[in-house]
Amino acid sequence: MKRSRGLSAALALTLAAGLGAVAAPQATALTPPVAFTADDLPTWQTNGIVWAMAQAGGVVFAGGTFSAVRPPEGGSGTERQALNFVALDAATGAPTDCRLSFTVSSGTATVRALAVSPDQRTLYAGGYFGAVNGKPVSSAAAIDIATCTPKDGFHAAFPATVRALAVTDDTVYAGGDFGTVNGQTRQRYAAVDATTGALRPFRTDVDEPGRAIEISPDGRHALIGGDFFTVNGASSHALAVVDATTGANVRTYPGFIMNSSVVKDIDTDATGFYTANEGTGGFDGRIALELSTLDERWRDTCLGATQAVESHKGVLYSASHAHDCGLVGEFPDGRRYHFLAQPTTSVGKLGWFPDTNDGIGEGIGPRVMTIAAKDGVEYLWSGGEFTTVNGAPAQGLTRFASTGDTGRPTVPVASAASVKPGEIHVRWRTSLDLDDSRLTYKVYRDGAAAPIATVTAESLPWHRPQASFTDKGLSPGSTHTYRITATDGAGNVSGLSATVSATAAVSAQPYASQVVADGATLYWRYDDTVTPYTADTSNGDTSGLQSGGPSQGQPGVVADGSKSFGFDGTDAKVYSDRRVTVGDAYTIETWFKTTTSRGGKLIGFGNNTTRNSGRYDKHIYMNNWGQLYYGAYDGGTRYLSTWNRYNDGKWHHVVGTQGPSGMTLYVDGQRVGGNSYSGHERYAGYWHIGGDAVGNWPSRPSSNYFAGQLDETAVYPTALTATQVANHYARASQQGDTVTTVAPAADTYVNGSSTGTNYGTGTSLAVRGSAAYETYLRFTLPAAPAGTRLSGAALEVRTDSSSTAGSTDPVLVRPITGAWTETGVTYATKPALGTGVVGTLTPPTGASSGASVQLDRTAVAAALGGDYSLALTGEGTDALWLWSSEAPASGGTPKLVLTFSPL
Repeated sequence: MKRSRGLSAALALTLAAGLGAVAAPQATALTPPVAFTADDLPTWQTNGIVWAMAQAGGVVFAGGTFSAVRPPEGGSGTERQALNFVALDAATGAPTDCRLSFTVSSGTATVRALAVSPDQRTLYAGGYFGAVNGKPVSSAAAIDIATCTPKDGFHAAFPATVRALAVTDDTVYAGGDFGTVNGQTRQRYAAVDATTGALRPFRTDVDEPGRAIEISPDGRHALIGGDFFTVNGASSHALAVVDATTGANVRTYPGFIMNSSVVKDIDTDATGFYTANEGTGGFDGRIALELSTLDERWRDTCLGATQAVESHKGVLYSASHAHDCGLVGEFPDGRRYHFLAQPTTSVGKLGWFPDTNDGIGEGIGPRVMTIAAKDGVEYLWSGGEFTTVNGAPAQGLTRFASTGDTGRPTVPVASAASVKPGEIHVRWRTSLDLDDSRLTYKVYRDGAAAPIATVTAESLPWHRPQASFTDKGLSPGSTHTYRITATDGAGNVSGLSATVSATAAVSAQPYASQVVADGATLYWRYDDTVTPYTADTSNGDTSGLQSGGPSQGQPGVVADGSKSFGFDGTDAKVYSDRRVTVGDAYTIETWFKTTTSRGGKLIGFGNNTTRNSGRYDKHIYMNNWGQLYYGAYDGGTRYLSTWNRYNDGKWHHVVGTQGPSGMTLYVDGQRVGGNSYSGHERYAGYWHIGGDAVGNWPSRPSSNYFAGQLDETAVYPTALTATQVANHYARASQQGDTVTTVAPAADTYVNGSSTGTNYGTGTSLAVRGSAAYETYLRFTLPAAPAGTRLSGAALEVRTDSSSTAGSTDPVLVRPITGAWTETGVTYATKPALGTGVVGTLTPPTGASSGASVQLDRTAVAAALGGDYSLALTGEGTDALWLWSSEAPASGGTPKLVLTFSPL
């Protein structure tokens, strides 16, 4: 029990007055209705475990099993003795002058429960101890808050550990391990007078320890939780509601909570009460119940030993080590989340994810929570056995405020590609912010200061789907760079993403454009060069995450020159970054190339991510002999297979479809089998490429993981027709655009104010009309590939880092007709220029920015297969400074980007 509840509106006003008349502001920077940032504040630390908390008047009381407290990591001050108790300023996190020592003559003293009276004057403590500041007590004590001294008149004797406390105006309720109180039988629950400690008539006997007790807001009922199986002789495991005066049963819950689960904490608000459950291989989550009916409102079946719950302004905060919320449609079994927030009306998690480690002792993490207010700011405090908070050292205690969100979102991981003429698909993995689930992304093109697009998207730690923007109306063949930022509700901005670039297609890519046109909602092309993000080229934004290190940059199957991923057959795979469900019809498609003799899964659907799934079907796998199996589960294993073997080191295309008419398997564009089974197992899960469980499906391979290359993986919400499948197979060999980048063989500039100087070894290039600078570039151009024509030629440049690098004056691109050398040319010996202009560059106006200009294709095409020299000249007075190819920071410019399209 963390704090007492008022019995009336008057008491609620008294409590508010004790905390100050100014209401704490809601943190508007946060994703509503979350009230606290995830940024932990500097807080003094313990050298042991904190088991109990309470608060009064801006002071937080913490009890547990520890002997000292010390300043925050890096903070000033020295360690001081604190025998199982410390009082701390809610706003600063530092100890107050109140010092209490809880000791015992034999064994280990511990404070396990703290509660404050409704008038905020008395702190009650329970646990296992025999003295407070040397004054003899028996596992329970009343402390005068104003003087920080034990009250002489309170004499309640508990011969065993007290684990829970609740307080009303005149009564202290206790739960724990005891069998008697003040020498009279009370089996694990009791009530005593708040002033004297004399035993009250209240009697609720249970057969196993009591761990939680809370009084309903109207004062009529006591809500109890613990390990017990019977309450006053009636069957009711772990939870019951009893009369607050007599202790008689009001509501029992036989069979409501499984026998392997216990209730560790209970909290209430105006309409409901909430349990924190810990189980052994069973129920570990939270239950919300209605105070009006005492019936269940919802049940959260996340696994992970919930220790504490705290209801505040419509949000239930919980302390646990949740590691599997798959049964409520959230993260599968994997990493641990030690703090969660959810509406008091439902199980769905809100965007608040500060974290601790498991820590010492049992390795549970946080054990208790309370909320305190001071000077108009609210603070959520937590104690436990953790030793880190948000990845930094912090032991036993931490706190979070209702204001002051300073945490920046993580940097987006971006990608860009073009499959349609004049369009570039910019996409990125959504960022993570620990207290904002709804972030705003800005897309910047070619280094410009103003964004070209603003996109809002939701993300959670286990759900960071792709967001995207299609940049349309671009000149076919033009190359553009992009960077992305993420901004949270407080205005905290992430760093810029790494620069990504793409060339707008001149003609539609034959294979990729058809996959998109046929309605793919997942399309992984494997052209990615970063980890762990795998971009989705479809409109479904179903990006993937790489696991186990698949190798990037392998030669791909499609004639447009795209790449593939290599998989090692041990642990490498890619899985979707978003949990989805599969409808009545679907298609799975991929290309593969292998010589493996151990088989493995190529593509499939499963209910886990990095771990092997417990539920899995809608999959294609290879057996040890190279035969393919496509299967779905509808209560039985329904499958199709091939006679031929496909582990021959060649690229092959495999497609599985299922719909109302049944299942069909295609290989290399041809139908190889079908059946009438239209059902598959219905569950929410993730797409897996390269590996997942195969279990006991027919002809099970030696390995769950595939060794070989995979490319052009797609999933559709429809069953593709035989014609569509054959079309995909044929289009893979059709030539699309070929993009070739050419770096300069020579580059330099000349200066009209220094006519005899050569700048050929410098890292900068310059253009200006007066006083004149001219830049010269020479490229050795390839011949057009057979069967193609030059369809686009773009010159790309990048300003250097000087403050005056950008220019507002247009730059003319002109052919050079005279001879020149990089190391010999000066303004006095500058070459002759042609009379025509092959392009006009609009330069960047700022430093470290890129720009490109489309050049006259006819002029460039005439020079293919030989050297081609260009001059950059200006007519204005605003100098443009560019990086030369010798500059390490040039970003690969200047360069020519040549696009060749099929004849």
